[in-house]
This record gives sequence, C-alpha cells and structure tokens, in this order.
Amino acid sequence: MSAALAPLPRWVDYGLIPLLNLTAAFIVSGLVVLLVGEDPFEAVYWLIQGSLGYQEGIGFTLFYTTNFIFTGLAVAVAVHAGLFNIGGEGQAYIGGLGVALACLYFDSTLPWYLTFIFAFLGATIFGAAWAAIPAYLQATRGSHIVITTIMFNFIGSSVMVYLLVNVLKVPGSMQPESRTFEEGGRLPFMHEVAEWFGISFDRSPLNLSFVLALLACIFVYFLIWRTRLGYEMRTVGISQSAAIYAGIRVKKIIVVTMLISGALCGLLAINEVMGNQHRLLLDFTAGYGFVGIAVALMGRSHPVGIIFASILFGVLYQGGLELSFEMPKISRDMIIAIQGLVILFAGAMEHMFRPAVSAFFNPAKSGA
Repeated sequence: MSAALAPLPRWVDYGLIPLLNLTAAFIVSGLVVLLVGEDPFEAVYWLIQGSLGYQEGIGFTLFYTTNFIFTGLAVAVAVHAGLFNIGGEGQAYIGGLGVALACLYFDSTLPWYLTFIFAFLGATIFGAAWAAIPAYLQATRGSHIVITTIMFNFIGSSVMVYLLVNVLKVPGSMQPESRTFEEGGRLPFMHEVAEWFGISFDRSPLNLSFVLALLACIFVYFLIWRTRLGYEMRTVGISQSAAIYAGIRVKKIIVVTMLISGALCGLLAINEVMGNQHRLLLDFTAGYGFVGIAVALMGRSHPVGIIFASILFGVLYQGGLELSFEMPKISRDMIIAIQGLVILFAGAMEHMFRPAVSAFFNPAKSGA
C-alpha cells in the first residue's frame, strides 16, 4: 500500500490534515500581506478582533456561518452518494422565491412562527424542485450532475431577474425587489430573542435561522449514519455496482439525494430573505453556494466538521471587512484572495500533506 493510501487515525484525518492545510493557507496569505508592506500579525489581530472580539462582530460571523452550514450540508449529502452538487446558488435562489411567496401571502394575517412553517416548506420544496431536473437527467440520461447544476444556476438567476423586474417588483419602484415583509413575515433577530430572557446583546443580522442550521446538522447526521436511506446513499457513493448487486435502486437514490441536497440549499433563503433582508432581492445568495463546496471539503462531509469550517469562513468574511477598514492597504480584493487561498488549500490541494503525514504515522507501510 502506498503512503498516500495508508489509513490514518481519525483525529489525524479529520483534524490534523485540515489544520495543516489551513496553516499553509495563512502562511501564504501572510506573505501576500508582507508584499503590500503590512504586518501579517496585525492583520491576524484585526481579523480575529473584527469577527470574534465584540458582540456585533460575533453576530455577523454567526450570521455568515449559518449560510455556510446550509450549503456545506447540501454538498456533503450529495458527496456521500457520489454526487457533486455545484448548483447550490441556483437552488438557494429559487428557494428564496418559495420563502418570499409565503411571506408575501401570509405576513399580514399570520404571526411569524406560523408564516415560518410555510416559508420553510417553500424553501425546501422550491430548492428541491430546482435540483430535481438535474437529478432526473443524471439518473435516467447520464447527464453529468456538475454540468447540469451549473447550467441551472444561470437559468435560476435569469428566472429571478425576470420575476423581480416584471412580476414581484413594487409598482412605481425602480428597485428590482419585492415589497418589504410586514412583521408576520420576519424571523426574530437573536438580539430580540435574548431580550425575551432579559439578556442584552448587540444588534446584528443573526436570527433564529442559526438554530435551524444546527437542527439541520443533527438531521443530516442521523440521515447519513442512522437510517437505511443513508446507508444506501453511502453504498451508492462507494460503488454503484455493489449497490446494484445489493438490490439498491441507484436511480432512486440519485434523485432522492439531490432532492434533499436542494432542499438544504433552499434553507439558506430562510436566513437571508425572511431572517435578514425581509424582502426578495437580486443576488442575495452572494456566492454562498460555491463556498459551501469548500466548507464540505474542509469538514470532511461530516456535520460537526462542517460547523467548524463554516465558523472559519464566517470569521474570514466578517473579519475581512474589519481588516480592510483598519488596514486600507489590504483591499477587499485581497481579502477575497485570502479566502480563495483557504479554499485552494482546503479543496484542490487537500491531499498535499497527506503522503508525508501518512508516512509519519505508518512508517512500516510507507516503506513497503
């Protein structure tokens, strides 16, 4: 057995290797900061201070984290079945349509907790429906899921532009967005929830969707590792031939898996549309669907790992804004480059350190 394929302890595979990749990304990022004449240690300070150093920053960090959890879980569910759902942007976008329709219809007649039920159904059904066509094409026609989901991202974007410009836009307004939801269509912010219990917390866009994201993690864990469906999904992901031999209906698993993945992407819209913006507007997904791929890779497609990876990217997003403000030489473009380096080392170069680490922990096998 080669060193690269030698089995590793779980704490090494799930902890040490991602940490090494992350460290390498930050070392390279530090060199970039040095090149523009700034102190990388000061940059790290403002990155941490801006994201975790005060209550409002923590709120923004966890708000971004919520989006990454949903998209990371969506990618992870598909990966376990051997699928690569790169259509999270489109599925979340169309999921936002389902959320908005529910809020626009019920916000003046129902309290938020009842409207939320319909918004949840709208997010999951619309998100799953947008994933259903690529899933069907993959299962029955052999169309590659990566190509079809990418195409549906652009189709979904075009559909939303048409609807927001011609159908849902407020009459007389020049803004391509729906009307603002009334109180019955807004999720409470977490600082408002804290006030219910007599706790003071600074204002931020963090809302009850964060709790929903944690519940989604629990759901995915039990789905993948504690249900028959999850076992069948993992079997298909490991070997479709073995799955067929075992009597598993592979086409069905492909479609069901993508429906679940699309539904999880759709839940992102709960956080953005009902929880923060309180209206449907263009491009609210803001690239979260693509970052979810890196989150799933860093988190080893496990809900616990995805939570930590999502927090990391939440820190990068929120801390990066503070960093660019405090250190003007480090522009927003450089912050995006640093985020890209993390994605590069966590994704495309994820196995860079694995041969050396495997040789260290399995010296006998590496010398075979």
